[in-house]
Amino acid sequence: MDDAQLQTVFQQRKWAWQPSLLSEPLATLMKHNLGRKVRQLSAIAEIWDRVIPSELASHTALEGITRGVLRVTVDSAPHRFQLKTLLDGGLTRVIREQYSGPLNKINLVPGQLCTVDEVGAARYEV
Repeated sequence: MDDAQLQTVFQQRKWAWQPSLLSEPLATLMKHNLGRKVRQLSAIAEIWDRVIPSELASHTALEGITRGVLRVTVDSAPHRFQLKTLLDGGLTRVIREQYSGPLNKINLVPGQLCTVDEVGAARYEV
């Protein structure tokens, strides 16, 4: 092969870079992954806000529900103990009765809750 033929073959096999929009994969992520999680959590969040006392609910955050296990972040040990006492006292049964999906267990995990200050930047409280 001479140089002209090699150049032609190279041009034909050359990968053409195609720019893509960032919105396409983000839309897929939002629709399939996050949308499902939001639908699941919104149903149980309404029940959670109705059943759990507001002064205690403000110290919790629903992380997610997977295979019937609800993960709840609680910001301090006293609030976690108080919530565990309420859940063991019958609130778990009440939540199960009102929630249409499977709910086998509620895991309380220690963690920090993120709030947003006046500027709009995330601020973590201890």
